[in-house]
Amino acid sequence: MQRLQENYSSIEQMTSQLLQNNSRTKNSNETEASFQDIFSSTKERAVENLKFSKHANERLATRNINLSAEQMERLENGTTKAREKGIQESLVMVDDLAFIVNVRNNTVITAVGDTQDSIFTNIDGAVIS
Repeated sequence: MQRLQENYSSIEQMTSQLLQNNSRTKNSNETEASFQDIFSSTKERAVENLKFSKHANERLATRNINLSAEQMERLENGTTKAREKGIQESLVMVDDLAFIVNVRNNTVITAVGDTQDSIFTNIDGAVIS
């Protein structure tokens, strides 16, 4: 985000300055990325940025859940599959572990190690990975 240093007497002056700066930036780019390139890079970044909420980290610790690299990859892949299907709040199953993932924010909300007799609410889809 660009921070403007000058003082402006009106919103129109500030808007004009921003538009001029944006058009200079666009003109300096020799090639523009295609929609597919932008979409692919956004998807890749989204998977790379899968994070765990404070609550999820506490649950992992108290329930002695340790994810292997392979399980983490499957969790990320499950989140990607949920995103591709338009799911916003997903249950992602990895082996005998259950994760509730806010797909839009790429955040694991909670984790359960013993899924026997468990009830999951406020989800709109599930992925078994």
